[in-house]
Amino acid sequence: MNPIDLSTKPAPPERTWTTPDVFWPALTVATARLDPAYGVLHLPALRHNTHDMLRRAGGKPIRVASKSVRVRSVLDAVLALPGYAGVLAYTLPEALWLAEGDAGHAPIEDVVVGYPTADRGAIARLAASPELAARVTLMVDSVAHLDLIDAVVPPAERATIRLCLELDSSWDAPVLGHIGVYRSPLHSAQAVREVAEAIVRRPGFALVGMMGYEAQIAGQGDNPPGRPAWGATLRWMQKNSQEELLARRGEAVAAVRALADLEFVNGGGTGSLEFTASDPSVTEIAAGSGLLGGHLFDTYRGFRPAPAASFALSVVRRPDERTATLLGGGWIASGPPGPDRLPKIEWPTGLSMVDREMAGEVQTPVTGATAGILRVGDRVWLRHTKSGELSEHVNDFHLVDVVDGRAAVVGTVPSYRGEGKVFL
Repeated sequence: MNPIDLSTKPAPPERTWTTPDVFWPALTVATARLDPAYGVLHLPALRHNTHDMLRRAGGKPIRVASKSVRVRSVLDAVLALPGYAGVLAYTLPEALWLAEGDAGHAPIEDVVVGYPTADRGAIARLAASPELAARVTLMVDSVAHLDLIDAVVPPAERATIRLCLELDSSWDAPVLGHIGVYRSPLHSAQAVREVAEAIVRRPGFALVGMMGYEAQIAGQGDNPPGRPAWGATLRWMQKNSQEELLARRGEAVAAVRALADLEFVNGGGTGSLEFTASDPSVTEIAAGSGLLGGHLFDTYRGFRPAPAASFALSVVRRPDERTATLLGGGWIASGPPGPDRLPKIEWPTGLSMVDREMAGEVQTPVTGATAGILRVGDRVWLRHTKSGELSEHVNDFHLVDVVDGRAAVVGTVPSYRGEGKVFL
């Protein structure tokens, strides 16, 4: 039985995260018997995020981006809710694992691999199983991907492989040039159509979907603290990028639909749910980070997820009267190195990392107005930047719910790592 139930929205008394000086001390009391470092999932906050994302999606289904979660019990609980459908996995071995299921988890019937694969062993496993081949869809953006699959298992010797074609959703801005991430080489409707034509001509493949991830809109907070001019620039960029993408994606989808009966067109992310839902060419939205609520989203104006995931570290040293040292903490998020990739100290307030050391693999010194009152054995609460990466550092998440008006630990669920799975 899954210990996570997300079926009901949290009542107002449970939404203690809106009052930090209540929320974080309550987590400290609830987890007092645990030894840091440990991760926590606050179930009322997770319920809030789950339902708020559905509200923001405006009725379009959300495909859960597993990379941003990496906890099977959370995936199961989210997918049990109307409005969530399918998983966007990040590697083919992960997709196969989810699609196979086991005694504790039912197979996930619809898994799209969000990135192309060159894992020959995993391709061979997929091709050898009609059941898995019906559940898993591979991402492609070139004929080279088709050639690789055929080289592993020829069409006559395998099940039909389901494919999703990725459109480059970055913005080629006048003067500024490429804005977005470097993913698919297929930027125009014509380029997408040419690869789609190659797919439908090839035996052993079925083109069933399209995808486009507008990272410059979904993954970029538009209200960076202390940088109003940069925030205004980002909002200008995102507005113009949205207008360009609406037209171009519509043309590309129409070009492919003329060749193949697409089951889905996927777009967006947690940061762009409203915009992507407004695109008539998109049938579903990919999102996952908003479930756990990493602090990346503290810089977005349009929404603010609750801090559903957090972690506690121990104070183990007092180098001087102004500094306390935490054990561990160097859990750095991916992306351009910078302060926004570091964990964010949430409690006690009045703490900051030391500029010349910051968050380290072994230790993280903290200073500030509150550092002087910390003692060896005290806990400091932090949030990770991008949600799912926290799961790579803890084996388990302790589930905290509000019971009889008080926060209490009500169970534990393993992360992928806790189940012995590290896919990338």
